[in-house]
Amino acid sequence: MRAPLNRKVFVTGYAAATALGNNFAKSWQAAVRGEAGFRRVTRCATSSRSNVVGEIPDWDPSQLPYISAKDASIWNADYIFLTMEMCRQALQDAGLEMDEATGPQTACLIGSALNGTDAYRIAMDNYVNRGPFKVSPYLLPNVCANLPAGKAGMELGFTGPIFSPQGACASANHAIALGARMIRDGDCDFALVGGVETCLVPEIIQGFSNMLATIKVGEKDRAYTDPAQASRPFSLDRKGFVLAEGAGVLLLAAEEKADHFGLSKKAEVAGVGMTSDAKHFTRPNQETIVRAIHLALDDAEISSRDIGSINAHGTSTPTGDSTEVQCLREVFGKQLPGVPITANKSQVGHSLGASAAIEAAFSIEAMNQSLLLPTVNHIPDPAFDDIDVVPDVCRRHSYEHLLSNSFGFGGTNCCIVFRGV
Repeated sequence: MRAPLNRKVFVTGYAAATALGNNFAKSWQAAVRGEAGFRRVTRCATSSRSNVVGEIPDWDPSQLPYISAKDASIWNADYIFLTMEMCRQALQDAGLEMDEATGPQTACLIGSALNGTDAYRIAMDNYVNRGPFKVSPYLLPNVCANLPAGKAGMELGFTGPIFSPQGACASANHAIALGARMIRDGDCDFALVGGVETCLVPEIIQGFSNMLATIKVGEKDRAYTDPAQASRPFSLDRKGFVLAEGAGVLLLAAEEKADHFGLSKKAEVAGVGMTSDAKHFTRPNQETIVRAIHLALDDAEISSRDIGSINAHGTSTPTGDSTEVQCLREVFGKQLPGVPITANKSQVGHSLGASAAIEAAFSIEAMNQSLLLPTVNHIPDPAFDDIDVVPDVCRRHSYEHLLSNSFGFGGTNCCIVFRGV
């Protein structure tokens, strides 16, 4: 195998669809205003008490100019069209056109935790109620994890490697990490990387509720009359995460290619750390998370003292938030109170495999604007009196490096350091 090129890799564009808005601009503006995008589910009917979710507002793929009525009926896994549109918007944001020079050198790595679960649900309903021959012949392509990236390539014209990193709730960070290393080594010049999740179906909502992962909003809960308050990472009364649909895609580029095509460099992918817990399938393991953070810092050739902001995994679960704080205490020591921590899931919920990409885009935009996005819905927890979670409102803050954490079921951890430019 040839020697790696050891190229620097930069984020040159991004797109996101979240519970705050159906594109990045709308999502960002709402995030800066300190809003949270939660409501009772309308995508499906459910009797679950975990019925406060994050839905992408005004998202109707049938209105996209490149989606025909036939396409809409064949491709009934919602993550496919969402990926296609986010990839299109990320390329547009970067200002990169796909042509004979760029298309073959552009990869697409889009992770998802649950893939085409919605399409499988439709097929099962048809099988049970209408008979086996009513199962769509397109079922298997709809549930193939690489299909969203493949369909995006068909529409947009890139022909580099496509695949779906499967890292549960850390999938998007794995996509960013692997895409950056592919560019670094010379396997491609550009990479569309991120995650997508369209998970709001009754069985998934109920499954998370039954495993006590998501918040159950009872009459005495402050979110009962105001669903926007349901997600509250690091808060005294956190009770579980808010399940959300969403997508985030970043365009990565090799340094010299960004310069050649006049692409704006938003941040450098400076360091990556990946580990696995080998401990428990849902409960995080402090030792291996700490190692992932150290690996990311070492890869960036910096120390913990250089980190100016942390984007926490921050799901709003009692155990998960406590473990993450313990990990940060071990890594940052006495300096931790001076390092602001933002938990974007307080505003957009937990979109599983898409979360890390949305958080990366938010974090990079905040760093470039010398801002810190807030952790909203916060009631101080005395157990966390040594951390600054930027409660409720944005804050001015200049910094050069940020750490973005992401952890997933199965004990998978991926932490990334972004460097400002």
